Amino acid sequence: MRTKLIDLHTGGAESVTDITAQCREFTSEAGGDGLLHVFVPHATAGVAIMELGAGSDDDLLASLRELLPPDDRWRHRHGSPGHGRDHVMPAMVPPHATVPVVAGRPELGTWQSIAVVDLNKDNPSRNVRLSFLTSSGDSAGW
Repeated sequence: MRTKLIDLHTGGAESVTDITAQCREFTSEAGGDGLLHVFVPHATAGVAIMELGAGSDDDLLASLRELLPPDDRWRHRHGSPGHGRDHVMPAMVPPHATVPVVAGRPELGTWQSIAVVDLNKDNPSRNVRLSFLTSSGDSAGW
């Protein structure tokens, strides 16, 4: 298995950060067929596979804001007001995703991208662990 840690700066606001290019570069360097696993080792971030741009990322953030309002209802109270919701968000946008890779290229749909979703305004520095599990060449191994 190959693995790589990438650093992101998501800013001091809610964000959806496209990491598709970094994922494609990683799998291209590795080559072959297998599975790309994307994981954010943070309690307040997630990974989404979705269409980006055309308002979709703003719609996602608006939906999460509606489902998880940034107010004082949360029992988890450290950090900025409403920060407790940031810790609930990964239950809805999980901190991982797995994508099939064929000939070194992630097999995403036409409009699909891989993005890190981050509602945490208190921590703009994020890491993403990319792991590529390659095929052994023996289909019985799958």
